[in-house]
Amino acid sequence: MPTPRPAHGRPTNDAGVHAPDVHRERPGQGAAGPVAGDHRPWETVYRPDRPLDVRRTLAPHRRGAFDPAWCTAPDGATWRAHRTTDGPATTRIEVRRDGVHATAWGPGAERAVAELPDLLGARDDDTGFDPSLHPLVHDAHRRLPGLRVGRSGYVFAALVPAVLEQRVVGLDAKASWRRLVTQHGERPPGPAPDGLRVPPSATGWAAVPVWDWRRAGVEGQRADTIGRAAAVAHRLDEDVPLAETRRRLLTVRGIGPWTVAETTSRALGDADAVSVGDFHLAHLVGWALTGSRTDDDGMLELLEPWRGHRQRVIRLLEITQTTNAPRFGPRSPRAAPLR
Repeated sequence: MPTPRPAHGRPTNDAGVHAPDVHRERPGQGAAGPVAGDHRPWETVYRPDRPLDVRRTLAPHRRGAFDPAWCTAPDGATWRAHRTTDGPATTRIEVRRDGVHATAWGPGAERAVAELPDLLGARDDDTGFDPSLHPLVHDAHRRLPGLRVGRSGYVFAALVPAVLEQRVVGLDAKASWRRLVTQHGERPPGPAPDGLRVPPSATGWAAVPVWDWRRAGVEGQRADTIGRAAAVAHRLDEDVPLAETRRRLLTVRGIGPWTVAETTSRALGDADAVSVGDFHLAHLVGWALTGSRTDDDGMLELLEPWRGHRQRVIRLLEITQTTNAPRFGPRSPRAAPLR
């Protein structure tokens, strides 16, 4: 029977190649001082063997600038409140000249530092990716050599915000996520910045009352989808092949190919995921690669030469071309809290 995804002390990529060494230790007293409870901090220094853009690699996992599960401190460090299979954790990530330093607190601290390289793309294998097939992709890859497709390792945690983003304006989805996590999340362990919250567990999401969903602007269909997914969260998070995870996600009513791609690209580092059904993404890809609009079929045809790395190409285009693309097409109305 499949088991939950384990922490990896020294991750390997899909080809079995070891990632750079990661130094981990549990000091008697963390640099950030004592923490509440009996959970002292764990520390790690991750030294990648290739360029790494930490901010842009982490960006897809953060739901907007005001995501209550993430925080950028005045000193430039990134704070993250999250759940692991061992319990909640708070992780502080700081880029220094000798590598990426991380300190984690809470019951899930040891696992959090063990999983950090995966989150930063240690297992992202770009073998076979040829950016020279299009001058714009080649230029974007040249400008962003440190962009990686990271993996959080937690399917259900990535699924919830993806469901909230179904068929609504992105700003409204982020506002719904912010309100729900702030209200139903829990205070993170350790010396976390004010306002940081650990998102609810599957049990916690299932317990959100209907009136709180409605106040957050989430109608019954999306709320019910999250509830159905929460009931099988343990199955979604089992360590099985990517194709099997996709199949299991699609068995949950209310989850389609778009939501699967949004989830697997973040949770499992699926570098080939394509969010079919997103008008604006198809428009962006078509405009960037041909100078004209296209639909889903046209987008898939344009991305076919990069099969295996289509998500990688999409992220390069989103970062470098979104602000340049003309805006036209269907606009969804802004949502208000449901009554």
